[in-house]
Amino acid sequence: MTRSANALITGASSGIGAALAFECAGAGAVLHLCGRDAARLEASAAACRGLGAVVHTRVLDVTDSAGMADWIAAAGPLDLVVANAGISAGTGQGEAESAAQVREVFAVNLGGVLNTVLPAMAVMAGQPIQTNGLRGRIAVVASIAAFVPAPGAPAYCASKAAVDAWVVGSVASARARGIQLTSLCPGYVQSAMTAGNRFPMPGLMGADRAARIMLRGVAAGRRRVVFPWWMGAAARLAGLLPPGVSARLLGLAPGKAVRREAENRG
Repeated sequence: MTRSANALITGASSGIGAALAFECAGAGAVLHLCGRDAARLEASAAACRGLGAVVHTRVLDVTDSAGMADWIAAAGPLDLVVANAGISAGTGQGEAESAAQVREVFAVNLGGVLNTVLPAMAVMAGQPIQTNGLRGRIAVVASIAAFVPAPGAPAYCASKAAVDAWVVGSVASARARGIQLTSLCPGYVQSAMTAGNRFPMPGLMGADRAARIMLRGVAAGRRRVVFPWWMGAAARLAGLLPPGVSARLLGLAPGKAVRREAENRG
């Protein structure tokens, strides 16, 4: 699937999105990539073309619902869509996120996902069923942060929790239409989003390795891909603790570096 698919990826100019595009590239692949930084997006596209892929780029913000719908509809038949674009609005320890930060995080991490997945499902619903029994596959990059409400990034955790719950809850109805949905929940991945974190990041891995794990999970038809597994288990356990206890434990960690957005948005 990863070397011959017609794939569409958001936030593809760097980080996880660029790594996913590179893993999907190869002779016979047609890639549709979007991001907000034209120069970085073209650099990502050039690397994919170097592997033999045909690449179409679009400078586009995932919060633009009309623009996203038009772009996805015009992309033609799609085997794989990855809603990767996302941001993190970190706060200092004990500081609150601003109202603007909260709204922007939800607009990108939840609204941007819907602006990608819903039009993609409409396109795939009109495609013929393939030999694998599917019309297409859609994956959404959530996060292990979806499993635990960390005081340092409550909007990020909440937006990723909403995305993960919606994707997993929609698997059955999508499958009835011949579409496979997968929620991707990575831990810490080396990128601009994690570069400013002022605390230890257990299980930190490169974006290329994370992309390979994600695509293997999608190809295997999994509903949810959580990695590293032990970090996912720890987050699940922390999320089961009484809110007061988990808040005290998580509150001991240093806050994120204060910033409004990160590279996953492109």
